[in-house]
Amino acid sequence: MPRRRPGAVRAQQTPVDQCSVVDGLSARTTAALAHIEQRRLWPGRTASALRSYRRFLRQPGRWLYLPQYGCPCCDDELTDARDDLQLALDALPPSGRTELWRIIAPLDQETLRRTLPDPHSEGGRGPYGANWWHHRLKERT
Repeated sequence: MPRRRPGAVRAQQTPVDQCSVVDGLSARTTAALAHIEQRRLWPGRTASALRSYRRFLRQPGRWLYLPQYGCPCCDDELTDARDDLQLALDALPPSGRTELWRIIAPLDQETLRRTLPDPHSEGGRGPYGANWWHHRLKERT
């Protein structure tokens, strides 16, 4: 079997700058995250999700309302970002999960403090299960 040229091998590898670089994560967790992103998400998605989550929480005001589902003009930053972060948390090994959780937990606490629960939500029985961020009050259109 002929040997593959080095350029062909490098072309299939993900460049380091495209992988998620999250401040506060060890090199081992960053490598595990890069592997997960190549398999389940896309390169850089975890860092992008964290930026979106933080951007949502930087909005002014005491209460934050999530955009309605299916609204073409609204970007549902919080739920999409938190879903991707949960995928990464579930796929990471225990030590990496703990490191990423230490970064996400304060954001979750702030979200719980600044959003209201939806009294008409189905709780854990809906299409999103027990993911609490899907059961927060949405803004009215």
